[in-house]
Amino acid sequence: MSSIFKGSPYRRPNDLEAGSSRSAHSDDEDHESFADPFDITSTKNAPIDRLRRWRQAALVLNASRRFRYTLDLKKEEEKKQILRKIRAHAQAIRAAYLFKQAGEQVNGTTTPHPTPGSDFAFGPEQLASVTRDHNFNALQEYGGVNGLAESLKTNLEKGIPGDDSDLLKRRNAFGSNTYPRKKGRSFWRFVWEACQDLTLMILVVAAVASLALGIKTEGPKEGWYDGGSIAFAVFLVIIVTAISDYRQSLQFQKLDEEKRNIHLEVVRGGRRVEISIYDIVVGDVVPLNIGDQVPADGILISGHSFAIDESSMTGESDIVQKDAKQPFLMSGCKVADGSGTMLVTGVGINTEWGLLMANLSEDTGEETPLQVRLNGVATFIGFVGLSVAFAVLVVLLVRYFTGHTEDSNGRQQFVAGKTSVGNAIDGAIKIVTVAVTIVVVAVPEGLPLAVTLTLAYSMKKMMADKALVRRLSACETMGSATTICSDKTGTLTLNQMTVVEAYAGGRKNDPPESRSELPDTLVSLLIEGIAVNANGSVFTSEGGGDVEVSGSPTEKAILIWGIKLGMDFDAVRSGSSIVHVFPFNSEKKRGGVAIRLPDSKVHIHWKGAAEIVLAACTWYLDTNGEAVAMDEEKVAFFEKAIETMAAGSLRCVAIAYRSYESEKVPTNEEELAKWALPEDDLVLLAIVGIKDPCRPSVKDSVQLCQKAGVKVRMVTGDNLKTARAIALECGILSSDAPESSLIEGKVFRSLSDSEREEVAEKISVMGRSSPNDKLLLVQALRRKGHVVAVTGDGTNDAPALHEADIGLAMGIQGTEVAKESSDIIILDDNFASVVKVVRWGRSVYANIQKFIQFQLTVNVAALVINVVAAVSSGDVPLNAVQLLWVNLIMDTLGALALATEPPTDHLMHRPPVGRREPLITNIMWRNLLIQAIYQVTVLLVLNFDGKKILNLEHESKEHANRVKNTLIFNAFVLSQVSRYYSNKKLTIFDAVGLNIL
Repeated sequence: MSSIFKGSPYRRPNDLEAGSSRSAHSDDEDHESFADPFDITSTKNAPIDRLRRWRQAALVLNASRRFRYTLDLKKEEEKKQILRKIRAHAQAIRAAYLFKQAGEQVNGTTTPHPTPGSDFAFGPEQLASVTRDHNFNALQEYGGVNGLAESLKTNLEKGIPGDDSDLLKRRNAFGSNTYPRKKGRSFWRFVWEACQDLTLMILVVAAVASLALGIKTEGPKEGWYDGGSIAFAVFLVIIVTAISDYRQSLQFQKLDEEKRNIHLEVVRGGRRVEISIYDIVVGDVVPLNIGDQVPADGILISGHSFAIDESSMTGESDIVQKDAKQPFLMSGCKVADGSGTMLVTGVGINTEWGLLMANLSEDTGEETPLQVRLNGVATFIGFVGLSVAFAVLVVLLVRYFTGHTEDSNGRQQFVAGKTSVGNAIDGAIKIVTVAVTIVVVAVPEGLPLAVTLTLAYSMKKMMADKALVRRLSACETMGSATTICSDKTGTLTLNQMTVVEAYAGGRKNDPPESRSELPDTLVSLLIEGIAVNANGSVFTSEGGGDVEVSGSPTEKAILIWGIKLGMDFDAVRSGSSIVHVFPFNSEKKRGGVAIRLPDSKVHIHWKGAAEIVLAACTWYLDTNGEAVAMDEEKVAFFEKAIETMAAGSLRCVAIAYRSYESEKVPTNEEELAKWALPEDDLVLLAIVGIKDPCRPSVKDSVQLCQKAGVKVRMVTGDNLKTARAIALECGILSSDAPESSLIEGKVFRSLSDSEREEVAEKISVMGRSSPNDKLLLVQALRRKGHVVAVTGDGTNDAPALHEADIGLAMGIQGTEVAKESSDIIILDDNFASVVKVVRWGRSVYANIQKFIQFQLTVNVAALVINVVAAVSSGDVPLNAVQLLWVNLIMDTLGALALATEPPTDHLMHRPPVGRREPLITNIMWRNLLIQAIYQVTVLLVLNFDGKKILNLEHESKEHANRVKNTLIFNAFVLSQVSRYYSNKKLTIFDAVGLNIL
């Protein structure tokens, strides 16, 4: 148990919960068995069998009251079994359907044509079965995706009309994209669970015995006091516990609903609109990009390099390529690569995903590292209390049966051979009741309540601070963060990009949107490249109103620049056909597209990081629109332009193209899918500088982190000079920062593991980083003992978010894959919100420490006073009823008060809590012991000299004892109330003042 209270702050021992590290170092299962079951740093991604192992190792005195709202391992196993059954059921139905279809084809029969409905040609089950059963023949018979779209009254280019009446018709015909949820546990279920507490059961027995004993000895008028009071106290504990647990359950359900409410774009009325996943209807046209979640069952309309991760539905981790031959998309799967559009054919309960979700109830509980450590503390204290209670029981029974105890009249209570058996049993029951009550006080039931309340309260408040907590453990872990690896775009900057500089025709174009001095050939190729090599879209209403541009911020900035140059987006797109697409790749930092023009010419357009695209260019278009060979002087000119723009914190993007021989383009669909777009001998069209201003609050937030001992590191795909300029503006770098604090991703990845660990400590800015570079940085920092928080928004950020101690995904620009791999979603993509999460994390830890100090002081004082009094006089000054009421005060009210303390600025003026920092620090032990000694001293003086102090020496013994014990009880309660206020004010990390009362 010693490991509960001590440990090196940054030592990363073998972790039973998290398993072997995903970094280069791993340990065998044999070594794991020797680890302390309480020595747990993280439960993130912990397998169920390991959670069970620590539960078996962690013997708890009162398991039923340990943590009421934690992960139910039995339910998790049941959930997996249901998942396997549904998958097997779906596969069996699919196989049977295909078998039947094959038989029909042999017999010369065909699939019957659907019966037209009132508004649409298909019924919901008939339509959904095409996708769910992957029935390609039925799809072909219905006319393929075009035939389905016509039957569903959908335009594959413009989508559905999207007006209220149309949406209502579709919902009535095919249902909504929701599924019936299992009802949460009722309040009475929580009451029943609270009644099953072992300690409360013992108290109920004690209450019945005390009631019967009191009525027998003192009569029904006064004899019910003790038993009735105990019973009422038990009732109060049950009600308070049930209310607390029920409210937490409702809160977790609400947060889970927020977590599931994904927002995405659909095409309606020719324009892209953002809607909730719950508002999708059959017939919707949905654009899908890498990292998105497929929101409903559907058919692929068109796609480029489109691949789906179907592991969530099939259990297989293989990535499935989707094309015209395999167009079926299943709800709940993730887009692993490429881009495309889909036609929705099934929603809600008519999808396999909906069927799955309707049969699974989400268990939002989980065991966090702090809960695990507190469980160890509670167990240790519980055993101490049990030992003390047993010792008191033995002492009192020995004193009673040896005739050393007296009643209120001073007569010996037990005389061998003279005292009746009934009276002897009554006396023994009273003694057992006292011992049981000591156990109740000794068991720190408030610890679990305090941590659960703190985490639940923090989650609710963090939601108001634009942070949606997906994993409960992230609340507490964030308080230990020593470094934050942050994205630049959208997190440190506003993500409001605008083209502010442009180089075209071999010189600077000022202003950037001016086309007067640019040749028509260059402008035409530029507009063509911008329009076809874009993942966004431009919508112009028929009335000629404002133009709406959608897409990523970088895409929007370039599209708006193209519009200013005179681009007609729809005309350019319709005037050519796309042959093949290479989606933007964060590894290569560029994306390309091959198009076929009406005259059968093929153009290949590239767009990406300026210096990378420039390196592939051997030509450029001059002011006459002629292709000129790129000589050293011109290369130096463009490189200087990139350097100048990057130094001004601009993101540099180059646009280039090349013509290609039509006969060399593969005609076979399989060969075309594997065709690598030529990326050499390019002609440079333009280099643009895009301005993305820093967020106004980011500099103060970075400074706050630095004061708090949390180092902020910027990891970006931008040019290193651009990254340096932004880092200086944000305060991440100082003007005199050494060169070693900046590094390029390719340099970092080329280092050995040991070199990376040394360099990682010094890095403040990493430019031109790939997702793998980010992952390597996180691994190196963790091996050095850091608690790492990572922000990310892309699919390729998922490994780093998964590897980090705390993954923070961006809620606006973040992909669903990134969000799924994260622990917290930052709803406003703002770095200031990340800092607020750090504050809340520290607040959780501080509040728990306050409550531990408060709880243990009460426990020590109550135990010592009763043990000393019992040994010395055979009687205890604090009886069962009194201790129960104190238990209510210190457990329930104390937990409610101290667990809901909001974070203060003082929390950000101290270093982070170490990964292995002991829960009870030396200063806490000092304060705790001084408080306990002070209280015990006062109470013992009142116990032994109370009659003299109160001038009760001449009163009857019974009356004097009652008055004295009443004073002791009031003094004890008031000292706890005073202690509560001192805990609220007390800075438990302050090494100076001793707040005695």
